Amino acid sequence: MKLTPREKWSLIFEGVVTIVLLLLLNLSLVVILNDLLHSNPGIAGGVYMIKRSLVIGGRYIWSYQNIFIAVMILIDCAVLYWRLIRRYHLYQMNHIIDELHYISDGHLEHRISFKLNHRLQRVVDSVNSLVDSATQSMNDERQAERSKDELITNVSHDIRTPLTSIIGYLGLIENNQYQTDEDLVKYSHIAYLKATQMKSLVEDLFEYLKMRGTEAELTINEINFSQMLEQLAASYELEASRKQLTITSTTVPDNIMMEADAEKLGRVFNNLISNALKYGENATFIELNAKLKGSEVIVRVSNDGREIPTAALNQLFERFYRVEESRSKETGGTGLGLAIAQSIVERHGGYIFAESDENLTSFVIHLPIHHDQPLQQP
Repeated sequence: MKLTPREKWSLIFEGVVTIVLLLLLNLSLVVILNDLLHSNPGIAGGVYMIKRSLVIGGRYIWSYQNIFIAVMILIDCAVLYWRLIRRYHLYQMNHIIDELHYISDGHLEHRISFKLNHRLQRVVDSVNSLVDSATQSMNDERQAERSKDELITNVSHDIRTPLTSIIGYLGLIENNQYQTDEDLVKYSHIAYLKATQMKSLVEDLFEYLKMRGTEAELTINEINFSQMLEQLAASYELEASRKQLTITSTTVPDNIMMEADAEKLGRVFNNLISNALKYGENATFIELNAKLKGSEVIVRVSNDGREIPTAALNQLFERFYRVEESRSKETGGTGLGLAIAQSIVERHGGYIFAESDENLTSFVIHLPIHHDQPLQQP
């Protein structure tokens, strides 16, 4: 930390004043000691006898005056150093206070950059960490507010579209604006499909909010993960065959035991398999592969369908995000499936990401074997 010119001159003045005072004090002590020795021959004789008894290398040590002066010089240097370093630390603290006032005036991007002695440096580091935490909390709060607004906007959009169709077709029926019974059945069926879409959106929205909330609880039990994947693959065999796909499940080793909520994990893989069936254009297979590695299970849900654009990979798990530009419910679903899957995986202490190239698209999930030992995402 650099001192200002005014502080430097003040520090020099402090040193000069201290030296003058110390010299006056030393002179006073010398005068008092001389008077004491001259007025008391016994003390003078004692000092002389001590001097005669101390010999170094065949020579007598210095006179008591020299010894006294040497001791006083050492004491004076110590006092001078203490006074100057104390004043210097006071200037450092004043600089820290000035920096704090500057930050408190709204300059939250500012940090105290100068280096100090160990004790004051801890104060500086603590202040910088506190400002970082406060700034991060404010950013998180603003992000949460933007996220809430985005959620309301997307939900409003996704509900309004089918609701408009429902009101429109039911209005035709209510006003007898249909020609035949076939029209009546058609309009009723369309209104039913749109209502089903709204129900699906609301259910997914509640599931997402539930999994993101702190009150969401998991029912943790020891499960045979290998058997669960095998059962999931079997449950989708009929739907896969209709799309001329094969679906298989393999695990290494054959029986992987882990602690998890089987129902919630089943929801994750149901979403991933459904997405593979829905979006795996020109795909010929879906593979569920799990491998035990140390204290974690690595699962890959893969298909050889259409490649996901690189720009979309990092956005797949955002709420309401769909790879296609339109928000059509015919192919887009609710846009909450992957966000729900990510929340469930994170609740289990794991993480999920996607990979895609022209040959294979995979969703990769890392899950801990023991629920109380969460993984750190690299």
